[in-house]
Amino acid sequence: MKRILLDVNILLDVLLDRAPHADSASQLWAAVENGRAAGLIPAHGVTTIHYLIGRSKGKVFADRAVTDLLSIFGVAAVDAAVLERAVSLGFRDFEDGVCAAAAEAAGCDLLVTRDAAGFRKSPVPIALPAIALAGLGTPGPPRPARPRRGPPVRESARSTPRNRSANLSA
Repeated sequence: MKRILLDVNILLDVLLDRAPHADSASQLWAAVENGRAAGLIPAHGVTTIHYLIGRSKGKVFADRAVTDLLSIFGVAAVDAAVLERAVSLGFRDFEDGVCAAAAEAAGCDLLVTRDAAGFRKSPVPIALPAIALAGLGTPGPPRPARPRRGPPVRESARSTPRNRSANLSA
């Protein structure tokens, strides 16, 4: 199974329903939920996501969004070695360098982002969401639902990551 790290922009596309990117990002999120890939998020990105979601949708929504993320995705650690590696990569945007270094340290096969140009120096191959999805093959049978931590999230009849995140504030 491929290990993929999702850049913060992909996660925000789903959580903030950012058109036109939310559809492919939601499909990628669903692929992780359905066991077609092992999905990770960079540790430093969790605080960024909480901050941006909180500013846009409020603290309760942000708390639930982070709880949902942590129940679905693994976390790629960011420690001193990852930060030092990020500096050595020479990225123009240090945050992108940290993301690439975290993906490398976590043994990821792919880093999924909409900012491929920003990751030219990445030691881990980069893909746009649609390309990453194509590389995961066809969906298999759905995995049994995992128990979620934190407050329950009301889901709509057509449950997708995109719809679920829209209902987090309910």
